[in-house]
This record gives sequence, C-alpha cells and structure tokens, in this order.
Amino acid sequence: MATPLDALAAEIVDHRFKGLPPDAAGRAVGVLAAERRALWTGGFTTPVLTLAAEALEHNMAAVQDFADRHGLALAPHGKTTMAPQLFHRQLDLGAWGITVAVPHQARVARAFGVERIFLANEVVDAPALAWLAGELAADPAFRCVTYVDSVAGVALMDEALRAAGAPRPLEVVVELGVPGGRSGVRDEAGAAAVADAVAGTGTLRLAGVAGYEGEIPGADAASVRAWLARLTGLAVAFDRAGRFAGASEIVVSAGGSAWFDVVAEAFRALPELSLPVCRLLRSGAYVSHDHGRYRGVTPFNRVPDEGSLRPAFRLWTQVVSRPEPGLALVNAGKRDVSYDLGAPEVVEVRDRAGRVRGGGGLAVARLADQHAFVTGAADEVPAVGDWVSLGLSHPCTVFEKWPLIPRVAGDGTVTDYIRTFF
Repeated sequence: MATPLDALAAEIVDHRFKGLPPDAAGRAVGVLAAERRALWTGGFTTPVLTLAAEALEHNMAAVQDFADRHGLALAPHGKTTMAPQLFHRQLDLGAWGITVAVPHQARVARAFGVERIFLANEVVDAPALAWLAGELAADPAFRCVTYVDSVAGVALMDEALRAAGAPRPLEVVVELGVPGGRSGVRDEAGAAAVADAVAGTGTLRLAGVAGYEGEIPGADAASVRAWLARLTGLAVAFDRAGRFAGASEIVVSAGGSAWFDVVAEAFRALPELSLPVCRLLRSGAYVSHDHGRYRGVTPFNRVPDEGSLRPAFRLWTQVVSRPEPGLALVNAGKRDVSYDLGAPEVVEVRDRAGRVRGGGGLAVARLADQHAFVTGAADEVPAVGDWVSLGLSHPCTVFEKWPLIPRVAGDGTVTDYIRTFF
C-alpha cells in the first residue's frame, strides 16, 4: 500500500521548485532521483540549495546518540525543517516523536503518520482544537502534548474541546517562561494557577512542565542552569501536590540546539517522582547545523567528547557580474538565504573548468533581493560564470525558502530530494 512518503516521490517536478533542471519538468521526483544526476553538470540552475547527505545523517545520529546516552527522549523540533522525510528518518533513529510550534505544522506531521506530537504553544483557536479532537477520536494511538500558560487559555481550550466532543483529555504541560522572555508563566504562583485551571476541566490532563531556555534574555550557562532548576523544581512540587493524577508519566521538557548539554545535566539530577519521567529534549536546528550562529554555540563545542555536528547546507550560486575590481555579484539574495542571524560565508569557488578552491579571502558584504555582493582582492574575486558555494546561518529560515531540496552525496551526485511544507 502506498504511503504519504511514497506520494512525495510521485510528485511531478515543475516550475514550483527552483533550482531543479528545466529538462526534468514532467518527471516524478522519484524518477529524477533515480537518475542520480551530477549537481554541476546535470542541468541544475543557480541558485540551488543542497543538503550534504553525509553531514545530514551524521548530525541526526549524533544528537540521537547523545539523547540515548543521557537518558533523554528526543522530539526534534520539526518547525526547523518541515520535511516529513527527515521526520521519519529521525523517528527511525529512535526519536520519541516530533515537536511543532503551530497547528498547521501538526497537521503536516499527522498527514505523514507521526503518532506523537509535542505542540510547543498554547492552542486557543477553536478550529485547531476541533481538528485535534478529531485526531484523538480517529486514532487511539495518537498522542499530542501541548503547552498551557494562562487561565484564560485553559478556559478557551476547554470550551472548544467540549464543543468538539473530544473523546479523551488532551495532554498539556505548564510552560515556564522568564521575565522579558517569550511565552510561559513568569512565576511558580502563576504556574499553580494554570495547573488548578486544568484540573477544573474534563477535557485537559496535566502531564508535566516544559519551556525553552533559548528565550532567556542574554542566556549563558549560569542563567540556563538557574531556569532549569526552577523548571525541575516545579515538576517536583506539582508531583508532591498530586497534580499529575491520571497521567501515565510526567513529561519534563526543554532544550533547543544551543544548551542541550546543560539540559541533560539538569534532567539527570531530577529526583525520583511518583510516576516515570519522560525527560524530553526538543532540539531541531542540529539537523542541518550551519556556518554561522549555531556553529559557534553548539554544546559539542563545550563537550567535544560527546559528539560533533557538521554544516549540511550549501547554496550554489553563479557569478553574474564583475562590475568593478574586488567585487563579484552572485545570483542569490534575500529571497534565497537566511540573513537574520548573520551573512552567508563563501565556502568554495568552482570555475567553469571544474577546478575548486576554498573561499578564503572572500566575504559576502551585503545582500540585495536577488544578489549577494562578494568582495575580496581583485585577483581573488571569482569570474563571471564561476560557481560560488555559500554556507548559511540560521537553518530555521533557510528550509522555508526551498520547497524541494536536492540531497547531494560527497561526490556531487544528487541522490534524493527533500520536500518541505511551510
């Protein structure tokens, strides 16, 4: 029987997918993948974003191995990639489930058969809650855990789930935030009030506590540890007060891609509770890693014996203009790259004869909509027609710009195409 992933392979290549060979129009994605075209000679147009197959697999295995070693369940944050093929590879490697941020993303995950979803937001719109109620009714194996952080939000959720006839309670975790941060209750008294509100409904069940340490203003190891101590202390206090009655386990969750070593340390120190504890890590950006911000803050830099991550993105562009000495314009800009957390880096230059050199001495000075300004010494700036490979920062805002991304082996062979849904 065909699966939703099989349907991705049957999708027809056409003008919707930038960078792909024009002569592939009308072919199924799976047929094109089977042709195993060479990136540089297979008809691909520039700019074209690629994912390095070996780096991608290495990164997914490295973080799953880390989680396994430290007794953590891993629910990778799918909003980074929104790529069901990658979701399923992460699940195959042992992930607990997939994290999403909004109901649309949960719908994508469910459409591709994900059975466990951590929805890291308070859901208050009635149509989304009616959809969740329908999923709970249709599939007894489906599990969704979502945030709550306000009494008002709990009331809206209860009203909508009652109206939708939810057949079983929706699991929720109280989100703990920080002053000046993003969402989440600001103190333990507020957390208790939200938990009391949950207990007063028949449609919600308190399953644990959670939050995101990456939103601590000026986060460093000390402030992250202090916040994690509050989070784990809240779990202990709630358990002693009997607030998790009816739950099968206690979910304690945190962790982006910057501080998962500190999260593991704090979660390891949790005392024994009245129920089994699901210590849930939600990192996501590690999948592709990057050439900028994340490279500088990965926990594996602090604890190199634990593993390593490799940048998987390459954006291949071509020089289309050399208007003055020391300047080359390549044909990719803000429409194609992330730029909110740093400019792209020049990684490699490949001339028309196939000769390759590193990007040392070259820099991206600025971005326009469809151009990047590459600067360097006059004799180092690449020539018109040369291919220039850019390394990108902040993967969360790269995947969203490319609906079909070639996965490329080390020898330049395109082995697959990763579909995204933003």
